[in-house]
Amino acid sequence: MALSYLDAPRLKKEAQYLSRQLDSLKYSGKITNDAYLDAGSIQGAFEMIANLIDMGVNQQEIFAKLKEQLGRARKLETKYPGLNLAIESGRAS
Repeated sequence: MALSYLDAPRLKKEAQYLSRQLDSLKYSGKITNDAYLDAGSIQGAFEMIANLIDMGVNQQEIFAKLKEQLGRARKLETKYPGLNLAIESGRAS
């Protein structure tokens, strides 16, 4: 959200990271199946938004859709405390 322009490859890479991390967390038992499925909807939305970028949708609309997903992520963190930390724990420092 801090970027002034978002490109499709960057968002697709983020969706891939989220997918891998959710799989890892689910299969290691660190998150529930419900958390996995709920967070997976955000990963799917990232892929859809990346496709919109590829189709030439303007950045204002892209950021509006991304902001919606940020709101969903905040709700998921309330529903599944620690989910964001678990997801972010897989990033290289």
